[in-house]
Amino acid sequence: MCLAVPGKIVKIDGDTGDIDFGGVIRKANITMVEAKIGDWAVVHAGFAIEIMDEEEAQETLKLWNDVLEHDRRSAN
Repeated sequence: MCLAVPGKIVKIDGDTGDIDFGGVIRKANITMVEAKIGDWAVVHAGFAIEIMDEEEAQETLKLWNDVLEHDRRSAN
């Protein structure tokens, strides 16, 4: 299974962006999107593949958190 997760772009250096995933910063290649600092990017396998608005990003993160919480409860 492949997952793509939204994160906020906090720094850009050439073709690379520092992406904040809830306090964890990772670098991603941003050449496939028109990105600027403050944008929310969907990142898959180290590449930003889509820019989304903050509302959509927050809804996606909420859904991920709901799934994770369900899995935690099911494991117990």
